[in-house]
Amino acid sequence: MSGIADVEELRTELDELRVLVNTLLTIIMEEADGVQSGAAPTVPGHPKRGYSM
Repeated sequence: MSGIADVEELRTELDELRVLVNTLLTIIMEEADGVQSGAAPTVPGHPKRGYSM
């Protein structure tokens, strides 16, 4: 029975890590300067895309 419990524990840990990785990837992929969402002011003279503050 110990082996089955270990597998279930590993499966639970794997699911938790999968959620964590997806969350981190979502954070990394968000627009860093907020221009895409309109949350940050634009810098005059700079292109609206392709740069990060």
